[in-house]
Amino acid sequence: MNFIFPPAPTPSVAIAGSDDRIPVRRIFCVGRNYAAHAIEMGKDPDRDPPFFFTKPADAVVEDGQTIPYPPDTKNFHFEAELVAVIGTGGRDIAQADALDHVWGYAVGNDLTRRDLQLEAREKGRPWDWGKAFDRSAVIGPVHAASAVGHLANGAIKLTVNGVVKQDADLAELIWSVPEVVSIISRSIALQPGDLIMTGTPAGVGPLSEGDTCVVEIAGLGQVTTHIGPRA
Repeated sequence: MNFIFPPAPTPSVAIAGSDDRIPVRRIFCVGRNYAAHAIEMGKDPDRDPPFFFTKPADAVVEDGQTIPYPPDTKNFHFEAELVAVIGTGGRDIAQADALDHVWGYAVGNDLTRRDLQLEAREKGRPWDWGKAFDRSAVIGPVHAASAVGHLANGAIKLTVNGVVKQDADLAELIWSVPEVVSIISRSIALQPGDLIMTGTPAGVGPLSEGDTCVVEIAGLGQVTTHIGPRA
């Protein structure tokens, strides 16, 4: 069998302290998983069942890269996130066993065309154009859980040009990593290389051309993204 077009390269993310890399299969994202962020988005922060959206694997952006301000938006936002990386697949994973399926963790930034997301939300349409665009998933080097443990608490902070915009603790997650892993696996079989962006704290806001955005999570270091001229 021959392919009519050459297969696309396999998207991947770095591993901290190693030349090896993790192939990215899918990127799942948890919506409104911090109560204060739910409130700032005009939603009830009660512990309703979580909901999810996805980004394409090739939306990955690595640490230190400059990305163009994306097209079709006038309200381009940052969202600091903890990323869990699946290393062992499974379906119907029990919450008590969920962390056995997590290979490691990374610092993430869920870049968002907020105006397109809100327009879609108001019309009851999918969020894809606001969330799943090119170069919208900043993912730092992955730290093995065997080295850093499973992160249930610790500071998560984002700065733009040195000014703190988001400052919270992972303990404030409404749905914890094991809960999220278990819930996703009830509907979709998780596989190695699946990434889960676990949600963002309050304080989301706009990025402009020339900005430098830094996300830091205790125990995982920081990830920097530079915003270039409009695409």
